[in-house]
Amino acid sequence: MAERSTTAEEFCRDILPAVSRTFAVSIRLLPGELGEAVRTAYLLCRIADTVEDAPELAAEQKVWLFDALVACLDDSSRIADFVEGARAIRADEPHRRLVANSALVLDCYRALPEATRQHVRHWVLEMISGMRKFVLAYPHGIRIQSLDEYREYCYYVAGTVGYMLTDLWHEHAPSIGRRRYEKLRHRARAFAEALQTVNILKDIARDAEHENSIYIPEQLLREVGSTHAMILSGEHVEQNRAALGQLIELAWSDLDQATAYLLEIPRRASSIRLFCALPLLFAHATLRDLARTPAALARRDTLKISRAEVKAITVLSRLLVYSNWLLSWLIARTRTRPLRLSLGG
Repeated sequence: MAERSTTAEEFCRDILPAVSRTFAVSIRLLPGELGEAVRTAYLLCRIADTVEDAPELAAEQKVWLFDALVACLDDSSRIADFVEGARAIRADEPHRRLVANSALVLDCYRALPEATRQHVRHWVLEMISGMRKFVLAYPHGIRIQSLDEYREYCYYVAGTVGYMLTDLWHEHAPSIGRRRYEKLRHRARAFAEALQTVNILKDIARDAEHENSIYIPEQLLREVGSTHAMILSGEHVEQNRAALGQLIELAWSDLDQATAYLLEIPRRASSIRLFCALPLLFAHATLRDLARTPAALARRDTLKISRAEVKAITVLSRLLVYSNWLLSWLIARTRTRPLRLSLGG
């Protein structure tokens, strides 16, 4: 499955939309070295995430692969060991293809400027260290126990990305100086964790059934008369919804911080503003539907906003990206009802 006949950059551009449609759209908006850095960093994170999400691997196998991947960041001779060890992963075809071609992603990583590479390396290592910790703590499938542990998990798998992106904005965008960078960094974790919480809420069934992982804290479920074992039970829909309601409120709070993060980005950094606006608006729309559809949290498939609304958000974001007032209006409007590109909206 390795694709040595293609260039590293061509492979990374080609595989990105196959492993994440949403971020593929956003990453393409970023110019030059910044776009290359974010694309490469995202793919490295997806490789680590594919290892973590593989229920067919024992915890010891995952830890070995994490350690091998970390070694690959500094030693290209270790990549063959990592790829060989990862052959046992039974992910979907795009993710198996990504992992099998990790060498090409690492080629792009090594081509990054030194300062950029250090930012990426620091935060990818931080993410992997957290994944390693949780895999060892829950060798038979992650079962988050408390709200504090949930926050810790979200920090490792998402908050790290928020910090990494903010470091890259500061390095590559002249309009994001030291003072602006410090303000953004204050909200960087909430920005990324808000998106992560929405993803967890919409993927509860898929995570439980296909990855043997439950991220809803057992503490919250027990408080309302449910447990991890009953998270998909049709007889405990109301109890589960009550527990999830607390995470929905947490997500709304984080989304407010994420909105403040977006509006703090200078208008001159329009590509970065748009990069952040799109997933943030998609998250607002998704959480709106989750909060208003009682049956949604018991679904066995992933809740998705309509293609029409995706198109409307994409078009309107491009038109309104330079105005904080108009972006704020668009976010508030998205929270109330689905957007449509038609008269009367």
